[in-house]
Amino acid sequence: MPGPILDHSETDQTLPKKSDVVIIGGGIIGVSTALFLAERGVDVVLCEKGVLGGEQSSRNWGWVRVMGRDRREIPLAIEALKIWDGLDARVGGETGFHRSGILYISETETDIANRDTWLKLAEAHRLDTRQIGADETAALMPGATQRYKGALYTPSDARAEPQKAVPAISAGARRAGARILTGCAVRGIEKSAGRISAVITEKGRIETSAVVLAGGAWSRLFCKGLDIRLPQLKVRNSVLRTSPVSGGPDGAGATATFAYRKRLDGGYTIANGGINMHALVPDSFAFFRDFQPARKAEGDAVQLGLSAQSWNELFDIPAVSLERPGAFEKHRILDPKPDARSTLKALAAAAEAMPLLRNAKVEQIWAGLIDVTPDAVPVISTLEAVPGLIIATGFSGHGFGIGPAAGHLAADLVMGATPIVDPAPFRFSRFSDGTPIEIAPPV
Repeated sequence: MPGPILDHSETDQTLPKKSDVVIIGGGIIGVSTALFLAERGVDVVLCEKGVLGGEQSSRNWGWVRVMGRDRREIPLAIEALKIWDGLDARVGGETGFHRSGILYISETETDIANRDTWLKLAEAHRLDTRQIGADETAALMPGATQRYKGALYTPSDARAEPQKAVPAISAGARRAGARILTGCAVRGIEKSAGRISAVITEKGRIETSAVVLAGGAWSRLFCKGLDIRLPQLKVRNSVLRTSPVSGGPDGAGATATFAYRKRLDGGYTIANGGINMHALVPDSFAFFRDFQPARKAEGDAVQLGLSAQSWNELFDIPAVSLERPGAFEKHRILDPKPDARSTLKALAAAAEAMPLLRNAKVEQIWAGLIDVTPDAVPVISTLEAVPGLIIATGFSGHGFGIGPAAGHLAADLVMGATPIVDPAPFRFSRFSDGTPIEIAPPV
């Protein structure tokens, strides 16, 4: 299946012999890290095995929000919105960012109670989030004929364009001095005296002392090659985009049966956050205990099944010599088959609530694989076991919105600089130091 159509990205052609920092992965986390390092004068190279933004960074909903975040992510989400505000000017490009507000639409008293609970958790951050009633909800959904009890509403939350953001940030990073290579898989890392000394790519060796792994759904397999146990699984979510329509809500919102986001082209991105699929793979069993608390909390939100991914990953278990091509070159871009039936069902539910969508044409349907951790909070961390390695992965469907701030934090960790937020909640060691898995309550 063809994925979303991305804006064009200019890249570099020549593999350097050495660099201060090598970033693995050209999604929004990787290119944002490259931007913040290059702006500080660091010699940085980014290597992407496929195309920039080709996987989940271009396949997500395009929401940029603080609302509903896990309490540990709220500070990072606040900083991300600040960065997004000036990002177009900073990179000299168009990301589609617009503070248009987001609604979590309440259909039941339980919805309202859950959102009251989250508001209490977020109270200390003095956000502009509030519970609104039926009339204000209706006013924020022009053209809707269905009446709801109310919504949790954050006027300052925003939307951006996943197919534009990574190319724009990448271009800004290159102008700041970063070198960015595509079609260049990193096979592994060389160490000397216990520290990183180089990365081995399919195009050759790059001498370096620092590596940022921002490989998204691929990070677990890369870590496995380093004998690092990273508990991370993949979850598939399907999305569609419509043709432009006149009128309708300017921002984004979600009910129990559909989510919508106005696009820069005048159409809507439509999905359902309650229908996700995890293909059973060897890691499903390796991390069974790690993910048990999340599985109990999710209920029916994630379905289990078999797919081509289940079969493919059976053959990615054995280690492969760094001198030979491996899984990273065999699977350049993860492009899973979308669940068209459930996605069209979400569109039908959206059109019932907002009749303006009834005549909208379905332009494209796609799916992406989300990199998920046991507590649905990312890892943005150094590793004691591998000095010089920083991991930035496991964003659990939240990576696009917080991506610029996550890249800033990763760059801070590389530089040993004062971090943009406290990195402790994102430490890798939380999965092995006896810390109980904390699952955020439903919002």
